[in-house]
Amino acid sequence: MTLPSLMLASVLAAASGDAAGHGSLADAPIVAATAAPELAWVGWVLALPALSAVACVLLAMLRVRNKLPAAATVLALGGAFALILKLYLSRGPNAAPVIVHLWDWMNFGWGGGDWKSFQADVSLYIDSLTLLWMLFVTGLGTLIALFASEYMESERGPGYARFFFGVSIFLLAMACLVMADNLVLLYLGWEGVGLASYLLIGFYYRKPSAVAAAKKAFIMNRVGDLGLAVGIWLIWVNYGTVEYGELFQKLAVGGSDQGGWDRSLIPFCLMLGAFGKSAQLPLFTWLPDAMEGPTPVSALIHAATMVTAGVYLIARMQPLFMLHPDAMTTVAWVGGITALVSATIGMAQYDIKRVFAYSTVSQLGYMFMGLGVGTAFGAAYHVFTHAFFKALLFLTAGAVMHGFAGQLDLRRLSGVRKVPGFGIVSWTMLVGCLWLAAFPYSAGFFSKDLILVQAMSKPQFQILGWLSLATAALTAYYTFRVWFRVCAGPVSYVPGEEAHGDHGHDDHGSQHHDDHGHAFHPHPPRLAMNGVLLLICLGAILAGIPGIQALRGQHNWVQEMVYASTAVRAAGVDHVTTPVAFGMDPHKVVSVFGIAASLGGIAIALWLHLLDRRMADRIRTALLSNGLTRWLPVAMENKWYFDEIYHALFRLPLWVASHLLHFFDRHFIDGVLVNGVGRVPTVLGRLFQPLYNGALQGYATTMAGGVILVLAWVAWRWLGAGGAA
Repeated sequence: MTLPSLMLASVLAAASGDAAGHGSLADAPIVAATAAPELAWVGWVLALPALSAVACVLLAMLRVRNKLPAAATVLALGGAFALILKLYLSRGPNAAPVIVHLWDWMNFGWGGGDWKSFQADVSLYIDSLTLLWMLFVTGLGTLIALFASEYMESERGPGYARFFFGVSIFLLAMACLVMADNLVLLYLGWEGVGLASYLLIGFYYRKPSAVAAAKKAFIMNRVGDLGLAVGIWLIWVNYGTVEYGELFQKLAVGGSDQGGWDRSLIPFCLMLGAFGKSAQLPLFTWLPDAMEGPTPVSALIHAATMVTAGVYLIARMQPLFMLHPDAMTTVAWVGGITALVSATIGMAQYDIKRVFAYSTVSQLGYMFMGLGVGTAFGAAYHVFTHAFFKALLFLTAGAVMHGFAGQLDLRRLSGVRKVPGFGIVSWTMLVGCLWLAAFPYSAGFFSKDLILVQAMSKPQFQILGWLSLATAALTAYYTFRVWFRVCAGPVSYVPGEEAHGDHGHDDHGSQHHDDHGHAFHPHPPRLAMNGVLLLICLGAILAGIPGIQALRGQHNWVQEMVYASTAVRAAGVDHVTTPVAFGMDPHKVVSVFGIAASLGGIAIALWLHLLDRRMADRIRTALLSNGLTRWLPVAMENKWYFDEIYHALFRLPLWVASHLLHFFDRHFIDGVLVNGVGRVPTVLGRLFQPLYNGALQGYATTMAGGVILVLAWVAWRWLGAGGAA
């Protein structure tokens, strides 16, 4: 058995040992939460971002043009992280859940007994899953805000304050979502992160593509949010509560048994909400377009925090997904297919941020697959590791974009690591690429392989496991396609559209010019940006410690945190020793083929995008020139035409229907019914207007005619009633 195989076997053995020590995870109970009023100070985790948002509004009103908005935001988020860290250190990774009541919010009653009241307070549900999420949400949020303080300094003034206001609102909403003790408060945070995402994606509101991307994200998320809202309503209808403490105890005493159609619908409604927020099929196309926002937004919202909300929702509500036998299977297949499809699209993109965006969608697919195949531990650990290395990749892409006047086309950048001042950017990007490619012994290697082993351990998911191994090879390829193109090779670059004249010296004695013929000199990142890159790189490296702990026979503290949460029934990894392929058991299959996929993908990228870059162009030309293969690169470059399909199926029919309804409303409702009825008195008045001309004989004639008409009507009624008889 190879050394990596032994490592993974040790991880799985530790997982199996934990399961044995705790009993059967499938039957493990959810620990009841107790009140903890002494922890009321944790409410400052919500208050600090709210105060920084208020401060940003005041600074914008005062037209402050310095970095005070950034300072206020960084201090507030840093304070929130310090409070979460204090809470974690005081409670440990496997403490029992507690509820911290802050203040009353909704409390309605219309009689006695069940389903005669509704309660949802502003209270916090604090367990190990809450702490795990909040540690990287607040920690990375602080570092990314610090990075943005330098990155966004060209916007100093109202735009600068507006940006950090959006960041503060986002962290406030994310804290509500993760720390809520009831589904209504979770939904408030859910909508809050959607609003903050809309504001930040559309930050450059004078740019039509940014406005369109913001609207697309907002509208597509509303589809998922509707599913979540229906799911919350069905939970209350079936269980009479939306509070976690009461809900989980009802589920623990048999409430998770499969019931009627409305109860079985709950996991699918929650699933729809999770797929929308975490960009899974069919609601994934908004995330790559969201790269139109400032790069720190991509790192904060679309790599480290918001897009993991769907994974958090399913992990938190894991007992409810037992209500239908096919719910978790659906989650697994949607996640696995999303991972593969988005990886194929990422291979054919040229915008660095969009490549990383599609990799985010793909990695989220792995996380959902982990939940679906039965290892919330593997999914949560991959969330944790991915938060660091993907934030690192986005921020390094932002540093390149910032230094090269907005240039993100990997065909127009080369040898960036040799450009003075970009060494830290290039080498930290390399670490992020190695982690994303699941290079052996990296944190990404440990977390992703746990998911693949669980899939291989279950016969019904082995096909999904093989597809995911193929996806891992594609991931390694397109990840290093970026690094070898951008950071390695000879120095060559074309500045982006934001270039301005720089009449100073240029690098290496070579001349690089913008579109106006002016000499261009890249400006490297300074202390704030480089310092944050180094800190997040260190965090990405340290994120592999739980895997190393398991290798040494110690407890994996991430698994302990998942075990002490509501996802306890999926807190382990099946330790299967039965051969599944080529005489190898699941962990050896994943180890051998996973390492081969990682190293093979990197080797192909090395050949095509560094050693012989013309070969990649020749292969693409050959594919395009052959009628049988032309469809493949064209479809991948056009993102498998998902946007066009959605346009044909939804947007175009709605556009046609709206115009038809507008025509009907304007010409029939308004034209005939409303305005037409209103015109009847006017038409009648004009008909009799000649009779009222001021002449006496005219009035006499009118009166005589009226008398005759009345007499005629009376006679007709009398004759009709039989008066002639």
